[in-house]
Amino acid sequence: MIHIILFHPEIPANTGNILRTAMATNSMVHIIGPIPFDLSDKSLKRAGMDYLKEANYVIYPSYEDFVEKMGDKHIYYVTKYGVNVYSNVDFSDPIEDVYVMFGKESTGIDKDILSAHKKDTLRIPMLSTARSLNLSNSVAIVVYDILRQKNFPSLATFDMIKKYTI
Repeated sequence: MIHIILFHPEIPANTGNILRTAMATNSMVHIIGPIPFDLSDKSLKRAGMDYLKEANYVIYPSYEDFVEKMGDKHIYYVTKYGVNVYSNVDFSDPIEDVYVMFGKESTGIDKDILSAHKKDTLRIPMLSTARSLNLSNSVAIVVYDILRQKNFPSLATFDMIKKYTI
């Protein structure tokens, strides 16, 4: 399973999109607070659509609470300062869970956290003049590459609803 970790997300629509992606990919979302919005926010619901009720997520009041509950899980940290390109990391083990943290929209993951885990930082290549990518897009990029490497476990590779293929 992929565990998407959101460190202090700030924009309800991004969180809604990420919860929708998580539901569609059978991923778990860990939301580290504090967060400045209520999960009943209408923009979060609009972005997540009716998938929110099926999304698998847990909220932690603080980073310290998250660390205490996660124990010694191996976590990757996505940041523009990352030392590894995300697609160069081998996530192909079909059994191993993958934990990936994404930072808040305005400032990312705290620098002290990144410094403590420098070897496990990932970056998405982009122009050096670009400040950042949208958070929900970044999550989708990384999650789908991990799934590709794992050969899309449990995911349909053709339309199961209408039973239509081209």
